[in-house]
Amino acid sequence: MKNRIITTVFFLAITIGFQNLVAQELQNFVPRGKESLTIFDPMKDDVPFDKLKVRIGGAFALQFQGLNHSNDLNNLIELGSDFNLPTANMTIDAQLADGLRVNLELYLASNHHHETWVKGGYLQIDKLDFISKGLLSNFMRNATIKVGQMENNYGDAHFRRSDNANAFNNPFVGNYILDAFVTEVGAELYFVHNNFLFMGGFSNGKLNQDVTHPDATTPAIIGKIGYNNQINEDLRVRLTGSFYHSNKLRSVYLYSGDRTGSRFYNVIQTVDEDADFRAGRFNPGFKSELTALMLNSFIKYKKLEFFGTYENANGGDSATNSESRTWNQIAGDVVYRFGYDDRFYLGAKYNTASGKLLNTDAKKVSINRVEAGFGWFLTNNVMSKLIYVNQDYNDFDAASKYAGANFKGIAFEAVISF
Repeated sequence: MKNRIITTVFFLAITIGFQNLVAQELQNFVPRGKESLTIFDPMKDDVPFDKLKVRIGGAFALQFQGLNHSNDLNNLIELGSDFNLPTANMTIDAQLADGLRVNLELYLASNHHHETWVKGGYLQIDKLDFISKGLLSNFMRNATIKVGQMENNYGDAHFRRSDNANAFNNPFVGNYILDAFVTEVGAELYFVHNNFLFMGGFSNGKLNQDVTHPDATTPAIIGKIGYNNQINEDLRVRLTGSFYHSNKLRSVYLYSGDRTGSRFYNVIQTVDEDADFRAGRFNPGFKSELTALMLNSFIKYKKLEFFGTYENANGGDSATNSESRTWNQIAGDVVYRFGYDDRFYLGAKYNTASGKLLNTDAKKVSINRVEAGFGWFLTNNVMSKLIYVNQDYNDFDAASKYAGANFKGIAFEAVISF
């Protein structure tokens, strides 16, 4: 029954899309392909509205993984070199009225869930003319409102991560060790003026929605301030600071909210445990309180790009009055694009995260990753990348599977996005 519903929705959407000339542009829409590589927050454009339009999009990714791993306990499964399960996304975007657009995204197949399920969606408002012509037009000229169960806009790193099969904007294969990504019900207000960005919003702090724990959660507050400027023909600079704060959550999902799974399959998995779909990433295990700060820089000079991240996360568990703990993350990557229309690139990334585990008596542990690779855009919507990765786990307890753990090797990924 579930598959029938999904199939019906899919074909209805395609039919409506063709009837409404999907080739026409949507308003304030970020393209999905090579054109989106350096686009971050929603941007205003001047596309006129004439009638309802629906756009169907998708992303498909296929990986070949050749990794090996080890630890001090010598109790890890044997890894071979072979293909991972192909992953797929589907997106539906509809221009409902002038300045009013809706988005829905589905995961068709992923590392964790093999069945189809909904990632989330949002309503984006760039004009209020659907209420009254010209309503707050001076304000809305620079403002955007997003409402839904959607990807929280905390930090800039989530714009460059692989979201299941949507891996076009990630020059590498892996996401960050502390992977800040979550879809929660909330709203965000953007205001962009003279190269400055201001964003304020809130969410209900829940990944899974229910009404049975009314006192278990307080809203999470999200904010971002930034500067983004094409200084001259050769140089672009973007600097942002973001925060996420809640003092009462049923569970902290910011670092465990991606349920599609890691891009490195089955690494550091023991012989007596089920597959960990978050393998290669690390969840600090904050329970009910979290204050997180992320600083990002993006600098593009001619064909050379640098993207940097500093993140500080502090949290605890108010239910048990446990001592708060702090984790820090630093990451930086350099990408050089070359060839006709910048069809090729070389890149290198370093990522380290360190902090205390849930047992506050434990000493600080750290995880370090180096990733380097080569990419090729066959067209604006088809790409491939080959990377080498080496990740070390340091100072974990001798009884932990992470004690002396390491994984390294190559991964090849082919991606289609449209």
